[in-house]
Amino acid sequence: MGSLFSKKKESRITEQDKAILQLKKQRDQLKQYSKKIQLSLEKDRQMAKTLLHSGQKSRAKLLLKKKRFQEQLLTRTEGMLDNIEQMTHDLEFAQVEMKVLDGLKDGNAALKKMHDLVSIDEIERIMDETQEGIEKQKEIDDLLSGQLTSEDEDAVLAELDALVAAEDAEREAKLPDVPAEPLPEPEPETQPAAERSKRERNSEKVALPA
Repeated sequence: MGSLFSKKKESRITEQDKAILQLKKQRDQLKQYSKKIQLSLEKDRQMAKTLLHSGQKSRAKLLLKKKRFQEQLLTRTEGMLDNIEQMTHDLEFAQVEMKVLDGLKDGNAALKKMHDLVSIDEIERIMDETQEGIEKQKEIDDLLSGQLTSEDEDAVLAELDALVAAEDAEREAKLPDVPAEPLPEPEPETQPAAERSKRERNSEKVALPA
């Protein structure tokens, strides 16, 4: 049931990958065949020497003809191996080139989209506004750095004096009013006569010798 609705995954193996794989298989088969021929050549050479020692010159000659034919096969095999190696290398390098070209293509497309988002007129407007902002800031910096005329200096001092006077007037308005009449003097404390005589008697008792 699940297999009916499952989405088939796309294979990432390209035709170039298949061709490279096939070439590598043929290369491996040719290498095995070349190795087999080399072993056979060495075996025939030793056999020809044995036949010569035993006086069988005709058989040794026939064996050497077979060896010569196999040497030609070996030469052709090695030539095919070189061609396959070169073709494999060319295909792999072509794949790298295609990836590089695809990357450049994607990069150019992304760059074009960015250029479409911002027009030349918009860039010029932003640059003009930036230049105006720089010039305005330079004017402000020049003013703050003390490059003022004598009239500007007088105007700044007058405005400063006005601000100080206004600040002083506001501070004085918040202070309480000073009373015009003098404050009354505090009255001296009076003690009752009975309490004063009692304190005097206590003092005399303390003064008596023990």
